[in-house]
Amino acid sequence: MRILFITDGRSPTALNWIKYFIHQGHEIHLVTLFPCQSELDFSTVTILPLRFSGLVGGKQPTANLRYRILLRLAPPKLRTWIRHHFVPASIPQAASILYSLIVKVQPDLVHAMRIPYEGMLTAQAFASNLPKQVPFLVSVWGNDFTLHAPSTKALSSFTKLTLGMADGLHTDCRRDQLLSEIWGFDIAHKPAVVLPGAGGIQLDLFYPSAGQPAPVVINPRGIRAYIRNDTFFTSIPLVLEKHPEVKFLCLNMAGQPEAENWVDNLGIRKSTDLLPFQDRGTMADLYRQASVVVSPSMHDGTPNTLLEAMACGCFPVAGDIATIREWITPGLNGLVFNPADPKNLADNICLALESSELRAQAKRLNLSLIKERAEYTASMKIAGEFYQHLINLKQLYGPK
Repeated sequence: MRILFITDGRSPTALNWIKYFIHQGHEIHLVTLFPCQSELDFSTVTILPLRFSGLVGGKQPTANLRYRILLRLAPPKLRTWIRHHFVPASIPQAASILYSLIVKVQPDLVHAMRIPYEGMLTAQAFASNLPKQVPFLVSVWGNDFTLHAPSTKALSSFTKLTLGMADGLHTDCRRDQLLSEIWGFDIAHKPAVVLPGAGGIQLDLFYPSAGQPAPVVINPRGIRAYIRNDTFFTSIPLVLEKHPEVKFLCLNMAGQPEAENWVDNLGIRKSTDLLPFQDRGTMADLYRQASVVVSPSMHDGTPNTLLEAMACGCFPVAGDIATIREWITPGLNGLVFNPADPKNLADNICLALESSELRAQAKRLNLSLIKERAEYTASMKIAGEFYQHLINLKQLYGPK
């Protein structure tokens, strides 16, 4: 197959999915909205930035000084607001460039790996240049429907256009297949598949340790607009009152002003490590060292970091949202909490730390669950078959 992926070329989630098809010998082309460097053997890489991609990306050489300063100082909610209100205006011009690239590459399939803004860009390219000869698959990541789609009229309109134009849908949770109908995807007549967003978990990398973990709590979610890190950090002193020996590891937060302020204002510097981005091997080691993983999100699909931690035997304590309950049965293989309630989170962390039997039970059940529903090779085999099914349907029924 000749596949054109449209995604953020810096994203470990996207690259973990794409590398399967490269290793299978397919011809892979990448369109990325952000400058990136990758060790993967792409046939071509095209950078197609939208407005404010420098603001969002942070370290790209194309980002001017003003945008880099704004990125550094603006909180996540403000950065998200800026994207919601200003990025859509740059989609039509970029879509024209993308269409010309599709014509040049002549892919067997185009896969946009989330709706904002890769799916929107692809849908606009096809909508402006019918008939559509190439099957168009779109992935939904986490909060595409719950956070982004309803935020502005422009994003609502582009989301509906994307779901209407898409020939197939990939979601990482069952909830988003239900929501897709609301936003215009004809799920009764178009194929859809539920698979982990990063393609699944490589069990030769993410596996549990044989020994007992330390009293360590890890938050791998970083600083994002939909992650209630205010709840997480405020819960830490409450946990330390009962368990002063506990260490908290906070991934992708080193040097982040918000995180630094929380740590200093709450007086928890001694017990809290703000860590930079870690490679996947280091992440696996950190999960194996920790007793509890915390995912304090209020919008989410199936977090890849949560599945990785569960595969490593780390006990999950996650925000109580519908998608999390697709994986966690509270009191059986994890616990859930109100993302706005620090005491509720602290109580659940303490319960997990104090119950070795509960942690041991969850460790066993979660490894079995990952093997059954999220093992990488099996999941990606299904993805490859789904790609071929979309191509066959397009050949059978022709363009819209």
